[in-house]
Parts: sequence; C-alpha cells; structure tokens
Amino acid sequence: MPMPTEERVSQLVAELVARRGFDLEGVAIAAAGKDELAPVRVKVTVDSDGPADLDAIADLSREMSESLDAAGDFGESAYLLEVTTPGVDRPLTTDRHWRRAQGRKVKVGLADGAEPVEGKKKFEARVGQLADDGTIALVLGGRNKPHRVHVPLADIATAVVQVEFNAPGAAELELAGGIAAGRPVPGDEPADLAAAGQHSDTPTEGVAE
Repeated sequence: MPMPTEERVSQLVAELVARRGFDLEGVAIAAAGKDELAPVRVKVTVDSDGPADLDAIADLSREMSESLDAAGDFGESAYLLEVTTPGVDRPLTTDRHWRRAQGRKVKVGLADGAEPVEGKKKFEARVGQLADDGTIALVLGGRNKPHRVHVPLADIATAVVQVEFNAPGAAELELAGGIAAGRPVPGDEPADLAAAGQHSDTPTEGVAE
C-alpha cells in the first residue's frame, strides 16, 4: 500500500497541533532503514512562542499516533512517529520565526537586487525586533563594536540561526532588545538541543489495525 504523502499527514495532524497551542512547522517521511520491510519514520516538527514542554510534546505524539492509526492511511505498515521542535540551526522563513529568534545570531544572505548592508550581501548579525513596517533590526559588529541597522525582510533571501558556544556581549544583546521570551540564552543551551531540538522521549510506533 502506498505511503501517505507529507501533505496528507500534515492535514491529519494540523488540528491536533493547533489545539495543543503549537504551530506545525513541517512533516518529513523517510525510510527508517534499508530493509524493504523496515518501518517508515514520520517526523513532525512543531514550535510555539513559549518554552518547549516535553510532557505536552509527548502527549501530542500519542494523540497523533492514535489519529494516524484511526485514519488508516498507513494500512498495515508499521511507522515510527517522532514529534520534535526545531533545532537552533533552523532557517527563518516567516515573521514568527524572526520574532522567536530575537537575540540569536543569524547568517544572512540578501536577495538579488537588494541594497548591500555596509557593503556586504552576506553577513552575520544578531536578530533584533521585528517592526510593523516589515523591517527587522539586526545588530552588527559583535561584542566589540555593536551597532544596529534595519533591513526589510523582503530584502533577505536566506537567514539561518547559528549555534553559539559563548554568551553574547551585554551591549549587543541590549541593542537586540533581549532574548525572545521563553527561549534559551545563546551559548547556554545543551549540545543536543542546539543540534536537534527537543523531542518526545522515544518515537511512537504505530500500525493501523
């Protein structure tokens, strides 16, 4: 029986995710092993404004598994369901991503035709506050010469949060407006969280009856 598409799984779990107060950031389906009989891995990424609650994520994982089993799209095929939050090194693609990344360091690439920032089309900066006019405050200069510029989000083609091993300088963090509520201090998160995000303790194994 063909596996359901990522779009189909997104449709099946979207309401559960919203009910728990999360945003659905993505669904990925891939083989869990090289064996033809190996179960597929269904990875659902969710996020929220506040700190990640592992108990809530575990509860959401169980509800998703029950919902997917009831829908029957996997037939008699086994699957492994993993519910996770984004890793720190995630790309910023929506306004809410920028708001939640306030205080983080990002690697920015400007779009073709955009005005260079201090002569550069690619640079690192610390994320500041997102304004109502669609511009984002970015703090350049690092710890030594921090200063703030404002760049239209429409001018930014790519932006990826960087893993940090040291805390930012007080001056640059102040210019950024502090860290988004509920988010870890840069340079202070556990190594596994920085790399892969928080997730339920163990993947949920499901199979439709």
